[in-house]
Amino acid sequence: MINVTRPAPADKTVQEWVAAWYRALDRHDDIETLWDYLTGDDLTFVFPEGPTHGHDDFRKWYETVTNRFFDEEHTVTSVDVGAWRDNAATLKVVVNWQARIWDPPAAKSVWIGFNAYQTWEVVVEPADHLRIRKYVVDSLDPMPGSPEL
Repeated sequence: MINVTRPAPADKTVQEWVAAWYRALDRHDDIETLWDYLTGDDLTFVFPEGPTHGHDDFRKWYETVTNRFFDEEHTVTSVDVGAWRDNAATLKVVVNWQARIWDPPAAKSVWIGFNAYQTWEVVVEPADHLRIRKYVVDSLDPMPGSPEL
């Protein structure tokens, strides 16, 4: 088997792709749209509420969060792209996430805000398409005035 390594995407391309991922999450895009950002069965996400493995777990997580959080806004603070090896790289991502939640029967929703520090493993698949293989929330630091999750 021959392993053909593609040219690494430019850091700016990766940063724009990360921002597009978060725009899709903020819009609560249909799950079918999100598959374009993700690998297959080897997909792993590690969230504060626990890990997900593969598409079925991710779908359940996404259904839960899109029904819990609204008025979401993710602002990418930084994306540091590590060295590319075998069409894969590690990203260190920092994103500011703000949203509102409503817990019935509360009379009002509550604002939450966090700085999320994450480590991603991304791969370049056929047709030079970036995909997330592993996504780990390393820490979630509340903004002043924000309650914990």
